[in-house]
Amino acid sequence: MKKKLGFYSIVLLTINSIIGTGIFLSPGSVVAKSGNKALMVYALAAIFSAVLAVTFAAAAKYVSKGGAAYAYTKAAFGDDLGYYVGITRYVAAGIAWGVMGTAVVKTVLKIFGLNYESLTTVTIGFMVLMGILMIINLLGTRVFEIINNLSTIGKVGALVTTIIVGLVMVLFLGENNYSAINNLTDDAGQVLGSNLDITGWVTAVIAAFYAFTGFESVASASEDMEEPEKNLPRAIPLAIGIIAVIYMGIVGIAMAINPEALVTSKEVVALADVFSNRIIRNLIIGGALVSMFGINVAASFGTPRILESMSNQGQVPKIFSKRTENGFPIASFLTTITIAVVIPLAFKFNMASIMIISSISRFIQFVIVPISIIMFYYGKQKEEVMPNVKRNFATDVIIPIIALGLTLVLLYKFNWVGQFTTVDDSGQTHANMFAIISMIVGYVVLPAVLMTWSKIKRK
Repeated sequence: MKKKLGFYSIVLLTINSIIGTGIFLSPGSVVAKSGNKALMVYALAAIFSAVLAVTFAAAAKYVSKGGAAYAYTKAAFGDDLGYYVGITRYVAAGIAWGVMGTAVVKTVLKIFGLNYESLTTVTIGFMVLMGILMIINLLGTRVFEIINNLSTIGKVGALVTTIIVGLVMVLFLGENNYSAINNLTDDAGQVLGSNLDITGWVTAVIAAFYAFTGFESVASASEDMEEPEKNLPRAIPLAIGIIAVIYMGIVGIAMAINPEALVTSKEVVALADVFSNRIIRNLIIGGALVSMFGINVAASFGTPRILESMSNQGQVPKIFSKRTENGFPIASFLTTITIAVVIPLAFKFNMASIMIISSISRFIQFVIVPISIIMFYYGKQKEEVMPNVKRNFATDVIIPIIALGLTLVLLYKFNWVGQFTTVDDSGQTHANMFAIISMIVGYVVLPAVLMTWSKIKRK
């Protein structure tokens, strides 16, 4: 029997899947939007994330098959919609992995003063990173578990140490400059966060919310977990709670020590610019590198297993469900790594453009999964679910309804125009043809072709 991830490893995998570059590189963007209300914004984002996380966790007790949103949608609505969600989610996850890989390569190049604008240099770095990730996965679940746990502990350790040192500086050394945030102004000369209306609050919460995303992918590898129907509903909310405490702690400390540096820093790792002590700065930079590598490790484990799950259920060729002796889905991984490399390369590693498909895919999941759970609760699904499930009206109906409502607000306030336009050096706005073509291919052409193939095969 192959080694599977236990409860605490699932918690660490969830943390590793969520904590990436945002909290290290750009926490100042949220503070710039909300001013002294930033901690409240992060608290609201954590609540939003927790509601969605509980929703996804509740679905895991009904459907223990791998694939996460794909498996839940297929069980609730049947083959066609399940297939669509599976394919679009898989392509989006592969591209998202490419985005994260691009981020870690460019950041490493920036930190070491190398040419991060060179397409050749970035491509070489990208291929080296993907090669390392493939070796880690080829060595089997046990090796992956060790590296995943160590990278998670490393990034969390760096953040927690920074919080502790910051508390010492504030409480015992008197370095409390929190009130200085009230003297910082935006481009219009307004004090940061002083003119927040409902739209401003929603925009700020959305900006903070993206630092919590990633929990929706954890259950993709549920078939490599011990008792996923029991462990996932406990592990995902616990991980969200831990992350919320860490985020609020690190942002609060940064605002207390040097809020101006947090908002105005031009450094690669903006959080490091808050501290003048070289040891703390190096600790944060090291934590950022470990964090970015760790989230790529998590993506390399979960993303190929979406395709493998679809293969296990007969919706894509069986070759994608073949595993090595160490339990590694090699065909799924090689296909996924091709998507993760080729599409970012086609976009010349422009992360703003290639993030779009990933964003849309999340919205689809955040709408479909809450509806699926409600169907499971009332027994209205298309396929059989786990027997003897302990149904809970609060977690299986009330919270999914709240999650659906919050997602619709998110969709309404999302900057759709900005996602499909670009601004050139002269300030002119143009249609982002790469983004538009990618959306058509990823969400219309590719699903239609593959769905047609699947139906022909079934007949």
